[in-house]
Amino acid sequence: MQRKRRPEVEWIPKTKLGELVQQGLITLDKIFQNNLVVKEKQIIDMLLPQLAESVIAINMVQQMTASGQRSRFKAVVIVGVDGFIGVGAAKSREVGPAIRKAIDRAKLAVIPVMRGCGSKECGCGGSHSIPFKVNGKCGSVRIHLIPSPAGVGLVCADKVKQVLKLCGIERKFSKSNI
Repeated sequence: MQRKRRPEVEWIPKTKLGELVQQGLITLDKIFQNNLVVKEKQIIDMLLPQLAESVIAINMVQQMTASGQRSRFKAVVIVGVDGFIGVGAAKSREVGPAIRKAIDRAKLAVIPVMRGCGSKECGCGGSHSIPFKVNGKCGSVRIHLIPSPAGVGLVCADKVKQVLKLCGIERKFSKSNI
């Protein structure tokens, strides 16, 4: 049995940036160069039509109220395409709406990812890895991303691998300290 789809409603921009994108007068590069704020998900849909989505985690969270426990679902989603990545999280009473909200928030949080060939062994000048070593910290976790030569692939944890594949990085080492 085939599900009936809702008819696509034409997008009516609510912001000046949305109007410029709909008319084709501005590109994604100009948006990031001028630090413009994207407030409509349709802007990203129009500028990056091949955007891929991946659900990172779905957790059930509970809140204690006077009438008992209230359960909700929290979804963490990443969206990306070669050179761009966005992360979004949202909560809802059901899983489906939580994932849709998280996708919308991830589209509004899309940022460019710098790519290059930072490995001394490779030196090809392509954009298959990261251009230099990167260190990051969130809570008690520290991660080090190191460029790698051709033939190595992604040497990292599964969740990190999902994020890097979506943004177009094919080769790199990683080391994390907990």
